[in-house]
Parts: sequence; C-alpha cells; structure tokens
Amino acid sequence: MSQNADKTSSKAPIEVDIDVPEKTGVMHNFKNSVLFKLGSIVILIVLLLLPLGMIDSLLEERLARRSETIGAITSTWGKEQVIVGPVLMVPYRYYYKTMREQIVKKGKEEIKRQIKVTEDKIIMAYFLPEQLNIDGVLSPETLHRGIYDAIVYTGKLNIKGMFARPDFAPFNAKEKDIFWKDAKISFAITDLRGTQETLVLALNDQKLPLIPGGLVPDYPSGVHADLKGALNNKTEGLNFNLAFTLNGSSSLNIAPLGKQNDVSIKSTWKDPSFMGEFLPAKREVSAEGFDAQWKVSYYGREYPQHWNAVTRNTFTYNIVQNSLFGVKLVSLIDSYRNVERSIKYGVLFITLIFTAFFLFEVVGKLKIHPFQYILVGAALCLFYLALLSFSEFISFMLSYVSAASVSTVLITLYCLAVLKSGKRSLLVAVGLITTYGFLYVTLQATDYALIIGTIGLFMALSLVMYATREIDWYANQDAQ
Repeated sequence: MSQNADKTSSKAPIEVDIDVPEKTGVMHNFKNSVLFKLGSIVILIVLLLLPLGMIDSLLEERLARRSETIGAITSTWGKEQVIVGPVLMVPYRYYYKTMREQIVKKGKEEIKRQIKVTEDKIIMAYFLPEQLNIDGVLSPETLHRGIYDAIVYTGKLNIKGMFARPDFAPFNAKEKDIFWKDAKISFAITDLRGTQETLVLALNDQKLPLIPGGLVPDYPSGVHADLKGALNNKTEGLNFNLAFTLNGSSSLNIAPLGKQNDVSIKSTWKDPSFMGEFLPAKREVSAEGFDAQWKVSYYGREYPQHWNAVTRNTFTYNIVQNSLFGVKLVSLIDSYRNVERSIKYGVLFITLIFTAFFLFEVVGKLKIHPFQYILVGAALCLFYLALLSFSEFISFMLSYVSAASVSTVLITLYCLAVLKSGKRSLLVAVGLITTYGFLYVTLQATDYALIIGTIGLFMALSLVMYATREIDWYANQDAQ
C-alpha cells in the first residue's frame, strides 16, 4: 500500500505560481498614464479648432453681408470719392516718321522698296495746373439699414487755381498746328451721382457749364467743358474756380495735380484717419472734429506737368492712384475686426484652461473625463459666438464684458461639480477673468499687441513652470 501511495503521489501535478501580466492591466495603466492624458488633451484641442473655424467662417459671412448692405446704401448716396483735376487739354497736329512701301519701275521690272515718309495726325496735349487750392467742409451723417450703419458725408468743396500758358516747345509743335479753339478742361470725379447741382466752372471772366463725360486719361467718370475761345495764343494764363456740393461715403481722396497743392479739409467727425501718400502739414483733432491742411509739391509724385497722347503712359490710373491723399471717416478697427482678432487667441484660451485642469488631475489626484474637457472647451468657444452676436447691437466693450461674464460664470459653476473644490473653482474663475482682461487690453493696443501678447505668454508659461516645479513626473508615471 505504501508503494502504491508513493506512486500515486508522484504523479500529482506540481503547481508553480508565475506572474503573467494581463493585457487588460497594461491597457488600464496606459489609459491612466500621464502621457495618455497629455495626448488626449492635445487631440481635444485640435478637435475644438473645428467650432472655432466655424465661428470664423460665420464672422466672414457677417462681414460680407455688412459690406453688401453698406454698398447698397452708398450706391444711392455716393461712393468713396476721388477728385482728379482739373486737366487742360489742347489738340495739335503731330508729325511723325514712318516707313512706307513704294513700287519703282525699272524697265519692265517693278521693284519694291521701303522709304521713310512724314505723316501727321491730330492728338491731344495735356497740361496740369501751376497752383491747385482745395477747401472742403465735410458734414458726416450715419445712415441705417437693418443692424448696419454706413458713414456718409456731404462735402462743400471749392477748387481753384491757375494754369500757365501751355508750352508746346517740348512737343516741337508750331503755332499754326495748335488748335486753341478746341481746347477743353476736365475733372475726374468717382461718383457723379453725389453732385447736387449743375456744375459751372469760372474760367477767367467766363462761366462755363460742365457737362458729363470724363476726358482725363483712365478716368471715365467725370465732367468737362469746352473753353470756347477762352484760350488762345495770346492768353498768359487761366484762373479757374469751381464750387460745388458732393455726396460721398467713407473717404475723400485728392490727386496733387498742381505744381503746388494747398488742401484744407474740415469736419465734425471726431475719429479721422489721414491716408494716402502725404500726411497733413497741420492737423487739429478734438471732440469737436478735425481741421487738416496739406501742402504738397509736385516733387512727391511720379507724373509730369505735361504730356501728350504718345507719351500718355506717364499718366495712368495706377500712377495717379499712388499719389492720392485724403481722409477716411471710419475707424480703422471696428467690432467685427476686433472679434476676428480675438478668435486668433482661441487656441491659447483653450490650452491654458486645459492645462489648469490637467494640473488639477496630476496634483490633486482628480479624475476628469475627456467629455468634461469638451464641455469646458465648448463654453470657451461660445464666448466668441456671443461676442460676435452682441457686438452687432451694442458697443464692443459691453459685448466683450457680457460674453466674458457669461463664459466665466458658466465654466466656474461647472467646475464646482467637476473639481469638487470651491478653492480650485475660484482659481479657474480668477484665471478666466485675468485672461479675458489681458485679451481685451491686447485688442485695444493695436500697435503694441505683439509685444503684449509675447509678455503674456511668458507669464503664463512661468506660472505653469512654477506650479509644476516639484512634481516628480516619473513617480506619477510609475504610480499608474
């Protein structure tokens, strides 16, 4: 019996305890690792770029609609006005050399040869004034359509100056080839629908009615007058004066066609933007409006005082446009542009708040679900939608305060439940208020936005580095 028992016992299986890591345990540890959390947060931030992009697209749509509405308003009132003129035009006979084919008979043969001949045609010579003085008073007005406003103005303008006797010596034209009786004078005006009365030009002692039709090269819209004998070979000069009322919108620009240009523009508009190639020599801007004076010589432009149809490429639309100067009656930065600039900081906002939540998880041993991150990110995105919506009805400052308050209160109340601590929720609220306040200051400081933003990022990074200076990241990783 003893032997059989020994045999039986020797055949019994031997149990050995071996630690085999379970796959589910490895996956569980990975899901709770710091690296996995960081990767999840990055993915969530990238996903939240989609609603930010949709809000940005909505902003572009609202901008396009506003531009369309303002265009509809100004199309009936008067567009942005540009005044180019006056330009004096005198036709003359122009002689030029050309090659012509000639057939010569030699016996029974016909020989073709090219010969140089002189031909002529009637072309126009153009002359600009010696002195150009423009005095203008702009009376601004706001027109409404729906929720959009258009800034328009009624301008009372007085254009005066003088032309020297046209000198045809540079064109090698003889007196007999100059057609003084057919001379004309022309002004280019962008939108003639803005004129309110019949335009009459005082030229020396004559009164000449201006008729529609732009004769200034490359400017089809304008008026002109036939001089009707006011200019002849004995005329020493022409003094001109044109006073009229012009409706326009947004801006008024002037071309410095004179050798010396003296321009004065006054208005009750409190926020002018002086634009173009020349700034005012003197300007006064106050709560009552502005008074600006320009003194511009012909040395600052690219076109000459006279040219003809052959050399007209010296006076083209693009060249003249590059010499314009004037004033704009709308602010450079409006509510829509401020919203557009604020959206660019959306990723920074989301990153800062998500970083704070991540630190609460690591330091406070909390468990915050990715869905909770998404809800907080959605509240941050809705701030920009609220800002866009409010800014269409109230001032940007009130819109910003309202949108920031709603977003801060919503996220703070949610954090009371998620973070399970009033102190932590208070930290989030203070962080949101500080960040929103910082962004508002950055938006208002247009010229210093870059340096202010850089300093702010350094401060935020320093705060994160200080808060995490004693965290043993490897210990956190091993603990998982």
